[in-house]
Amino acid sequence: MSVERIRETLDGLATLAGRVAAEHANDIAAIADRYEATLRGGGTLFFAGNGGSAADAQHVATEYVVRYQTNRPAMRAVALTTDTSLLTACANDLGFDEIFARQVEALAGPGDLLVLHSTSGESPNVIRAAQAARARGVGIVALLGRSGGELKDLADLALIIPSDDTARIQELHLAIEHVICDLVEDRLKG
Repeated sequence: MSVERIRETLDGLATLAGRVAAEHANDIAAIADRYEATLRGGGTLFFAGNGGSAADAQHVATEYVVRYQTNRPAMRAVALTTDTSLLTACANDLGFDEIFARQVEALAGPGDLLVLHSTSGESPNVIRAAQAARARGVGIVALLGRSGGELKDLADLALIIPSDDTARIQELHLAIEHVICDLVEDRLKG
């Protein structure tokens, strides 16, 4: 029955969210602190991911630039997933693995922060982005799922959602990003 499935799905999400809150609140607070320090220091938050995670990157960057809960000055944030001319030219000329790394090389530097969303932590283009960030002295935060993949070892801070379900991982990544944005906005609104 569909009502049963609805309840089961939402109850499962609530249980997973509760587990993440209980086990990872300190990790989330540390990520919020890193975002705040980056923005206070005049740096830029760069967000990237693939598929639904690309949509999350765009969504979250917009929260910082435009607003989240309150009207306040714009904050420096860029989604590396939005320039179709750049993405397609890079994919065509250099390969899809380079679409984010090339932008990191062009735009990011010390004092900036690269935030990567990946349910697996194994996508070559987010791994290459992290490698490019590391080479340029750019900090790296990764919101991950499953085992965290290779990306977890490249990040300064990694938050791994303890699930293998892509949809639940992405839902919690976005919820966590909203919590972080709320904290950062409250701290920096003055």
